[in-house]
Formats: sequence, C-alpha cells, structure tokens
Amino acid sequence: QVQLVESGGGLVQAGGSLRLSCAASGSIYSIGAMGWYRQAPGLQRELVATITSGGNTNYADSVKGRFTISRDNGKKTVYLQMSSLKPEDTAVYYCTADLRRFYYSGEKDYWGKGTLVTVSS
Repeated sequence: QVQLVESGGGLVQAGGSLRLSCAASGSIYSIGAMGWYRQAPGLQRELVATITSGGNTNYADSVKGRFTISRDNGKKTVYLQMSSLKPEDTAVYYCTADLRRFYYSGEKDYWGKGTLVTVSS
C-alpha cells in the first residue's frame, strides 16, 4: 500500500502564509516528479506546481512569485510554501507523486485525499 497524506491546510487571512506538506509512505522503491494541484468549488482541478526528482520546478502563472514548491527526498515529502495568499487561492489542495513501488515496476501516479485551504478577505 502507498499513501500520500497532506497536512497544513486551514483558514488564513488574505496576505497571509501557509505551508503544506505531503508525506509518502508504504512500499516505495523510488519517487519521480511530485506536485500540487488544487480544486476550487465548482471548478476543475488545476495544476499549482510540480518538482522533479532533480529539483526542477514548474508553476502555474497564477502562483508564480508567491508559492514555492520543494521536496525532501529522504523524508519522501513535498512541500508547498504559500505566501501573499488571496481569496481566489481558496481550494482543496492535492498532492501527487509519480512513484515506483518495486524495482521492476513502472511509475504510477498516486494522489492524496486533499487538504482545504481557505483564504478570507
């Protein structure tokens, strides 16, 4: 079994900061790219940021300069530091990881259950 568990969500005022964490656990041989997506009420899930195993990052235009994604490979954890938060950042944030469970298996995409971030105006 593999689990991705997010934490760090909550209620914050506009202009504030939050740091999300997502830890992978279970039978894992290696982890490739990791990332964060979000889904606001009534909207489709959208990409927030991704990071490769080598540390290359990619961000949605809407969060560039405000959010920073990072990872700790030893802890199998990905982080999302969110600053200058806006009400439109309100959403459920999901982490994802492309990982191999065994040396002989291919990469598969796994998802966490999400953590709610609410930004009040």
